Amino acid sequence: MVDRPDWLSFRRFAAFTTALTLSLITLGVYTSATGSGLACQAQWPLCSDQIVPALTINPDFIEWFHRVVAMIAGFFIAATALWSWKAGDRGTKFAATLAVVLLPLQISIGAVTVTINGLIPWGYQAPTHAAHLLVALTIFTLLVVTTLGAFRNHHRRPPRGRSQLAFAVAAGALLASGLFSRAIPLLSYSPGAQAWYYTLSLVAFVALLAAVYWAGKADRFGQVFAGSALSLLFVTMLLGRDLVVYTAAVRELHAALYLVAIILAAVGFWRQCTAGQAADVRTLRRQQSD
Repeated sequence: MVDRPDWLSFRRFAAFTTALTLSLITLGVYTSATGSGLACQAQWPLCSDQIVPALTINPDFIEWFHRVVAMIAGFFIAATALWSWKAGDRGTKFAATLAVVLLPLQISIGAVTVTINGLIPWGYQAPTHAAHLLVALTIFTLLVVTTLGAFRNHHRRPPRGRSQLAFAVAAGALLASGLFSRAIPLLSYSPGAQAWYYTLSLVAFVALLAAVYWAGKADRFGQVFAGSALSLLFVTMLLGRDLVVYTAAVRELHAALYLVAIILAAVGFWRQCTAGQAADVRTLRRQQSD
């Protein structure tokens, strides 16, 4: 029997699985944006009558590579769930197990999505894309919750310090994502820009979810700010995927929601800073009175 190395802990394994799933979602966005989801002659699981297509950068390869990464991520998600039953608490076990339960649904929707003109002619349509993205984000959210639970009792910062850092990361990631956002016409909304937009948006998503998780223990108002910003970010990510006709009115709504999400993240960060200073002052006064 091979001993597990000391550095390979459950919390690190869960964090890696979450990061891998983030990369998978971003890769899926790029695959769809390049039109590569229509490649492989609308076959699944084969790709143009092959198990492995020609290893050159073309639509077939991009679609096939996305499927390979999805398969690897699926194994890691399953392993995380199994490990959670040994090393996790009740909430962590539930989140990790539910992520595995949703995997067959996500695989099935993915198969439907790429079968236009194949077994299911209507597969490559907005409703199917919406379902595919929604299930992916649900699985990702469950993995983030699993990771947060796995890191419980393994923090160097107090809850308020962690939520303050989470708000700062969220605000920074949201500002950076604006460079690639469809709502703000600074750059062309190319496949590469879409991939970067969703990478940064998902980083902000993780940070806001962490802020909800941590701020609630120190500041309920901070939790409300984080939860509200998280909800708005979720809507903006859906608006960026051609799930509705992107009219001028939708663009304005998208931009407004994005700006409000940034403001909420910034206010949440400011509140954590001021609340922390007030707590320090109260502590100092108690020490002086003693």
